[in-house]
Amino acid sequence: MASLAGPSNPFPRPFNRRTQTQTRYDPRQSHGPGNGNNNGNTLTVTERRPADIVRINEREVRERKEDTNRKIASKKAISIILRREATKAVIEMKKGDSKKLLPRTVLEALHERITALRWESALKVFELLREQLWYRPNYGIYIKLIVMLGKCKQPEKAHTLFQAMVDEGCVVDREAYTALMSAYSRSGFLDKAFSILELMKKIPNCRPDVFTYSILIKSCLQFYEFGKVQSLLADMEVQGIKPNTITYNTLIDEYGKAKKFSEMESLLVQMLRKRECQPDVWTMNSTIRAFGGSGQIEMMEKCYDKFQKSGIEPTIKTFNILLDSYGKTGNYEKMSSVMQYMQKYHFSWTLITYNIVIDAFGRGGDLKQMEFLFRLMQSERIKPNCVTLCSLVRAYGNAGRIEKIGAVLRYVDNSDVMLDVVFFNCLVDVYGMMGCFVEMKGVIEMMKRRGCVPDKVTYRTMIKAYTMGGMNGHAKVLRKELASL
Repeated sequence: MASLAGPSNPFPRPFNRRTQTQTRYDPRQSHGPGNGNNNGNTLTVTERRPADIVRINEREVRERKEDTNRKIASKKAISIILRREATKAVIEMKKGDSKKLLPRTVLEALHERITALRWESALKVFELLREQLWYRPNYGIYIKLIVMLGKCKQPEKAHTLFQAMVDEGCVVDREAYTALMSAYSRSGFLDKAFSILELMKKIPNCRPDVFTYSILIKSCLQFYEFGKVQSLLADMEVQGIKPNTITYNTLIDEYGKAKKFSEMESLLVQMLRKRECQPDVWTMNSTIRAFGGSGQIEMMEKCYDKFQKSGIEPTIKTFNILLDSYGKTGNYEKMSSVMQYMQKYHFSWTLITYNIVIDAFGRGGDLKQMEFLFRLMQSERIKPNCVTLCSLVRAYGNAGRIEKIGAVLRYVDNSDVMLDVVFFNCLVDVYGMMGCFVEMKGVIEMMKRRGCVPDKVTYRTMIKAYTMGGMNGHAKVLRKELASL
């Protein structure tokens, strides 16, 4: 790609830092008090006048008053913090006088759980919220909870909350019905989702809009119900609802993921013909991801150039897609060109960028470059996550460097990285591949200490390793444990 041309050096310097320019010493400038005319032997003494003394006294009184106010504010702050901590303790344990909790703390606790998609804990806090003396039904909270339950594949619980919302007298509008419909469609209950869509058509203030249809179209595409997608698009035309850029981007993205390139290209042509639905950076990202993910690098580059020439500027996500595509096809020279381009035009690397390049060089066996990027990542104060650690472990495993895996585990022990079952499964797989059965078995103990429960993938990976190593007795024991899950 001509537009991404740059030096082929794969070692980028640390960025996101401002270069410090050192000020040179100039003997012609004065470096002391005065105007530089005295020779250092003259000392000027200024006598204080009564007015100066009065001003000093006033300043001292003001400073003492400010200090007193700071102490009072500090005591109030400590009191508020202690009350919040007590409220949090009640929220976690749910005992004591739980009907007079601080509104702000309860709402913060609920928001934290909704954001983290901890639906069970969020519903417990919401139940506690409804018990408060100051509680009033809130439409916004209900919508957030229903959307969260949809993301967590809990449609029935979302329906229960929807009904509670109605019972408490909240206004039920298009947004509420769309959230409920989305909860069912995300879990694959498309018939139920379509029935909600039909119900919305009959309620004057809840008629579906382009956003409602776009959500349902996306769910149908994710479950490969392409026939239903066409019926939805036809229904939109009947209802007089025109697809917008979001609708087209959803279709292009999902058709690309399904590798239906002819349909994807047809949609792009349709989009270009409509003035009200001009392609944007999301369209570009979906298109190049589709071709790059399937290894069609030349087509990906052509699309990238065409989108750029049409005036669409790439974002950090665009470059991440290019890096990922080049990395997976082993095209490290072009990958390095993208890295240099990003550095030249000040695109700050994100956690995803680092994960992509670390994984790419790890898969390619370039451990030195991989380790350099990992150190650079830490120097830029970007915190590694489980994806980063899995890439390191996998690369060291492929190179047979068991001592390096130990170094990764020591890093984990000294950091606050939240480990999940995927990381431990990666560790089990690598140890099994290397024939390190003692270390592999030790991963289970490590999981228990961390409060992480082994899943079916964990057991199947261990069974495969034991079977390939001729340890059929151990494999038989694990098969029995797997059957009981």
